[in-house]
Amino acid sequence: MNCDNLDVWKKSVILSADVYKYFASCKDYGFKDQITRSGLSIASNIAEGMEKASVKEKLRFLEIAKGSVAEFRTQAYIGVDICYIDKDIGQAWNKDSEHILAMINKLQCFLRKKIED
Repeated sequence: MNCDNLDVWKKSVILSADVYKYFASCKDYGFKDQITRSGLSIASNIAEGMEKASVKEKLRFLEIAKGSVAEFRTQAYIGVDICYIDKDIGQAWNKDSEHILAMINKLQCFLRKKIED
């Protein structure tokens, strides 16, 4: 299963790119680094997992990607609260990340069925 064909991977790549663009001129390098890395980690772990040979390994990397979604969501909420992120953009990112999380869960269900068959 190639990640290039997965909508969840495509959506997470777009989110990560949007975050990088948004924070391009941010001077708080600690916050900028943390939120951009967590966003990047979502797509990266999906991609890495899909290249693994076993379904169990794929599932493990999808779990890691879910953790990165949670980390990203936390940072987006904080970013809005401290006025680093416009409220509308933060809400859109959190909505996108919720959708990505739901898509990862569906992909995990699909993969678990492969183990059962």
